[in-house]
Amino acid sequence: MGYAFINSKKLDQAILVLKLNVEIYPESSNTWGSLGEAYMDRGDKDLAIKNYSKSLELNPKNYGVCDQLTKLRAR
Repeated sequence: MGYAFINSKKLDQAILVLKLNVEIYPESSNTWGSLGEAYMDRGDKDLAIKNYSKSLELNPKNYGVCDQLTKLRAR
């Protein structure tokens, strides 16, 4: 559902859904990464970095998240 909102450019709704997903599945690196993506798409760099960082903490081998963090930090 969160990605359906992201794809429809309804980022505020996506973030609400993805925040709930993080609450339900706090140990899932994927949930944190998805929330980071929604914040990034909305232009919230600091929150994107925060959530991508949590995702990477939970799964250090997630190279896609690593790449996103590198790009965000370079901006």
